Amino acid sequence: MKHVYLYLENVTTLAYDAEKCVGCGQCVDVCPHGVFDVSDKKARIIDKDACMECGACAMNCPAAAISVDAGTGCAAAIIISWFTGKEPVCGCSDDGNTACCG
Repeated sequence: MKHVYLYLENVTTLAYDAEKCVGCGQCVDVCPHGVFDVSDKKARIIDKDACMECGACAMNCPAAAISVDAGTGCAAAIIISWFTGKEPVCGCSDDGNTACCG
């Protein structure tokens, strides 16, 4: 069963340029959260808010049709917390430095 995690609405840095897209489907293959789909020989974003800003799509896009500021925001803070064992801190909480997305 595939889980889809949703983050904050309309905050992802994910950008897509359909004019550059060659429809290879690499973004679909590498995205862990199913953000993309390919139809009519073009990729399209089907759930932008599911993007965790890992950067896999942008790194694997041969046409440079996708950009994302990987390693920023809440997703990066959560991943870093897995490795450090500390509470995630992304700087977007009310006080700017405690609990991720608080």
